[in-house]
Amino acid sequence: MASHSSSSDKKSHTLEAGDVNDFKVHVFKSSSKMLEKLHEKWSQVEKKPYPAMYSITYGGIILDPALMVIPIDDHMVHQGHGVFDTMVILNGFIYELDVHLNRFLRSSSKAKISSRFPRSTLQTILAQLAAASQIKKGTLRYWLSAGPGNFLLSPTELPTSAFYAVVIDEDFSQCKEGVKVITSTIPMKSPEFSTMKNVNYLPNVLAKLEAEEKGANASIWVDEEGYIAEGPNVNVAFITHGKEFIVPFFDKILRGCTVLGLLELALKLVEQGRLKAVRTANLTVEEAKSSAEMMYVGSTLPVLPIIAWDEQPIGDGGRVDNGISDLVWEDMVAGLVGTQRIAVPYTEESDQEGRRKPSSCI
Repeated sequence: MASHSSSSDKKSHTLEAGDVNDFKVHVFKSSSKMLEKLHEKWSQVEKKPYPAMYSITYGGIILDPALMVIPIDDHMVHQGHGVFDTMVILNGFIYELDVHLNRFLRSSSKAKISSRFPRSTLQTILAQLAAASQIKKGTLRYWLSAGPGNFLLSPTELPTSAFYAVVIDEDFSQCKEGVKVITSTIPMKSPEFSTMKNVNYLPNVLAKLEAEEKGANASIWVDEEGYIAEGPNVNVAFITHGKEFIVPFFDKILRGCTVLGLLELALKLVEQGRLKAVRTANLTVEEAKSSAEMMYVGSTLPVLPIIAWDEQPIGDGGRVDNGISDLVWEDMVAGLVGTQRIAVPYTEESDQEGRRKPSSCI
C-alpha cells in the first residue's frame, strides 16, 4: 500500500535554514588553542583529582590532567571491550598488588585481550606511576583494552592492545557506620561476564541508581535460584547467630581480592573463639536477612556494615561488631611488606596534606 504525506508532514521533517545558526560550534584549527581550552578548564579545579596517568598512547606517564585522555576509536570506549582493576595506596604502600594483577590478567584472558607487556612490566609501570604521583593515600586504577584503531565490532585488525592506568587522589577510611540496602530489580550479569572484571558496568550503575532513588546506599543482587550473589561493585558477607562467617560461592560472582583475603584473615577470629567457622556457601534471602551481621566487602571500604535490607533490620538493627573490619584495616596498615604491601619507590618527598574531598564508603 502506497503511503501519502501531507505538505505539513514534509515540512515537519525539514530542517529550517535558520536552525543551523542558532548554536555556533567552535572548530579548533590548532592543537595549541585546544590545549589552552583544556588547561583553562583544569585551572578552575582547586585540587587535581588525578595526579598521574600512564597511557600507551604517549608511551609514558602524564602529569598534566589536560592530556589524560583516551582515543575515541579505542574499542574499550565504543564496544566495551576492556577489563580493569583497582588497588589501594595507603601510607605509601600498594596493597595486594599481586593478587589484583593476577585477577586482571585472568580477566583479560577471558575477554580475549592479550597484553603487549609481560606481567613484570605491568607491575613496574604501576609502581613507577604511583611514585610519580607522589600520592601516599589513594587508589590505583588500570585498564587493558582491545586497543584503538577503528570502529569495527571485531578487534582483529587493531595493531595492538592498549594499557592505561591512573592514580586517583582519594581519601578513604575504615567504615564503621552502617548503611541501608535494597534488593535490586536490575538483572545481574551472567556468570561468564560477572566472573571477569570487565568495563561493562551499566547493570551495576543502574542497580546503584535504583538504590539511591529508594533512599538506600546500594543494592544486593539475588540470582535466579534465589541465592545471595553480590552488591553492585562489592562482595557481601554475613555472620550468623551461630557465629559462622559466610561468603556466597564465587561461581556466579566476581572473586573479590579483599573478600578472599578476609576469608583467610577471619580464621584468626576462629582461633580466638570469636567465630566458630569461616566458609563459602549458598544463602537464601530469608537466611541472609536473619543473620546477626551483614556487610559489604571491597578494596576501599574495606568492610562496610549493613544495618537494614529492604527496610528490615539486620541483627538488632544497629549493632556493629568491628572485629572483621579491624582485621582487614590492620592488614592494610601493617601487613607483611613484600607480600600484601609493596612499597612505592618514591624519589622525592612532597607535601600531601592538602585538602581532600571525602569519599563515601561506597
